[in-house]
Amino acid sequence: MRMVTLVTGASGGIGLELARAFAAGGDDVVVTARSQEALSRLADEIEAAGRTRPIAVALDLAEAGAADRLLDAVGREGAQVRRLVNNAGFGLNGDAASLPRAEQVAMVDLNVRALTDLTLAALPSIVALKGGVLNVASTAAFQPGPGMAVYYATKSFVLSFSEALAYELAPSGVTVTALCPGPTSTGFQERARLDSALFDVIRPMDAAEVARYGRQAFLRGDRVAVPGLMNRIMAGTAGLTPRALSLAVISRLQSKRRSGSGA
Repeated sequence: MRMVTLVTGASGGIGLELARAFAAGGDDVVVTARSQEALSRLADEIEAAGRTRPIAVALDLAEAGAADRLLDAVGREGAQVRRLVNNAGFGLNGDAASLPRAEQVAMVDLNVRALTDLTLAALPSIVALKGGVLNVASTAAFQPGPGMAVYYATKSFVLSFSEALAYELAPSGVTVTALCPGPTSTGFQERARLDSALFDVIRPMDAAEVARYGRQAFLRGDRVAVPGLMNRIMAGTAGLTPRALSLAVISRLQSKRRSGSGA
């Protein structure tokens, strides 16, 4: 039975680049997302580069039972998950009271419940194979975020869950890393309906650059990885900033472009 690295949300952005990075590093990868077409293109690309063709499984991780169906599909291919890369997720930009309730609940379902369910479902094989978990969080995890309240809260969960899990699993030889990128040039902005001034304050990093940094941090066994000097400074000082000031600053940054002020 071959050992594989399972990458979720692999149809674009950071997830796509993480799949490329792990495949380039010699891992056999399993890629999953909702778009079969995008997954097939990625599988063709990786195979053309001389790597083992990825196992591509198109499904919506937010659906009930998706984690079990995904792992069953991996097993039918004669593979076992050694490394899990949880990247699937999305965000919505706007005040919680004005955004559709169902969409915000769906965000929690994918960003939190689905990530937790898949991690717990895959842990037996990951522990047995002394592998690891790479969870994609965000610099949003380090403070509350008015204007994207639910999204920031989901990423805080991912960071907290990852750090605690890393501590629990350390004696077993399993590593868990929370990758916390800041603004990144991906399709996320469009999905989040995001035109945030954060993308003016901090130069967006390239998704491939973020993925390479995340993979290297994961291989080192880092518990938290924040790519980009400015992102590390902001993450490092978040806990030192008075909460009221942090709330006001984030609210202003998130709303500046939405209000059309441009300044």
